[in-house]
Amino acid sequence: MTLNRSTPRGMRLHIGLFGRRNAGKSSLLNAITRQQVSIVSAVAGTTTDPVEKPMELLPLGPVLFIDTAGIDDEGALGELRVEKTRRVLDRTDLAVVVCEADSWTAFEEGLLSELTTRGVPVIVALTKADDRLPCEQTAPDLEKRKVPCVLTSATTSQGIPQLRQALLEAAPEGHFEGPGIASDLVGPGEVAVLVVPIDKEAPKGRLILPQVQTLRDLLDGDAISVVVKERELGAALSLLGRPPKLVITDSQAFLKVAADTPRKVPLTSFSILFARLKGDLASMAASLRRIDELRVGDKVLIAEACSHHPIGEDIGRVKIPRWLTQYVGGQLAITHVQGRDFPDDLAAYQLIIHCGSCMFNRRAVLSRQHSAAQQGVPMTNYGLVIAHTLGILERALEPFPAALAAYRVKGR
Repeated sequence: MTLNRSTPRGMRLHIGLFGRRNAGKSSLLNAITRQQVSIVSAVAGTTTDPVEKPMELLPLGPVLFIDTAGIDDEGALGELRVEKTRRVLDRTDLAVVVCEADSWTAFEEGLLSELTTRGVPVIVALTKADDRLPCEQTAPDLEKRKVPCVLTSATTSQGIPQLRQALLEAAPEGHFEGPGIASDLVGPGEVAVLVVPIDKEAPKGRLILPQVQTLRDLLDGDAISVVVKERELGAALSLLGRPPKLVITDSQAFLKVAADTPRKVPLTSFSILFARLKGDLASMAASLRRIDELRVGDKVLIAEACSHHPIGEDIGRVKIPRWLTQYVGGQLAITHVQGRDFPDDLAAYQLIIHCGSCMFNRRAVLSRQHSAAQQGVPMTNYGLVIAHTLGILERALEPFPAALAAYRVKGR
């Protein structure tokens, strides 16, 4: 997928800077980016909330640097800062552990261990090398464990080019070379029909982000894209010289689009495509069977990645709860969360339903899926839930054989 300076945050490689207060994280970020991104002060705890800086780290591509508060912060306010920092861990693709050159301790070892356990590639930046000598054993010990270690000084720029190179080398392979959103399902020269309802949730004069990203992905894959509203789908299909390789619809129009699309033409939704792009689609599909076990009064968590203002017929606040109520035959106890808010304790919920996560990166979604699985709570996705409750889930999953098989196995 082609990415550039306007690449949304959810498509960028997330690089998090972690360490104790006043370890030099903000100064280091300013040196890497050659900009005054973060406020720098000798006073410990100057950085209070995570500071994000999107940029191009060539030749790697679009990244998002995240400067975090000191993870050793104290007091009630400090605990809140630490909690926000720990949430950054959930969406970090590549981590930089920042430590003063002469101060590597058990604290940094613990941070390194946590990141390694999470499977996050790590680089260690030993800072303030212009006025202090590094511990003799720190760098050799880290190198024995194959943890890249760079001696740096933001003041003199010592080690900054080497740190940039270490970031390029440590970045997860294939981060920008995934299967795409839909281009791998369509192919060059083939036709995809995108069904885009124009309603209150569509920004005036614009399309919503998943639709724009899907369209761009298809263009990058040299596919032919036809964009229509749901009322014009039948006419568009009749005008095509051959059946399209794929019809993609907004989940809210699933029933009408399914009725108007010939059965032999593959059909899915934007939300399901994003479940594959951002998370584990097979696991989300298998989790759908929990819907059939829901009883009146059960607790369901609905999570939205963005913090938009809900409208009258909001999909997460109104429509999905309504469809679930009809499906179950009574009221459920539904809790909503938005943005980065997500409970640590999920045990009380019988099901988690997540949006398509166009605003999140893949690791953030996978972290939530992992946390839910560890606590025995199934987590699925808006589009999957809608298709399941409408009785067209198997058709919507036909383009994804592994996910369809996972759904069928759980249903036995």
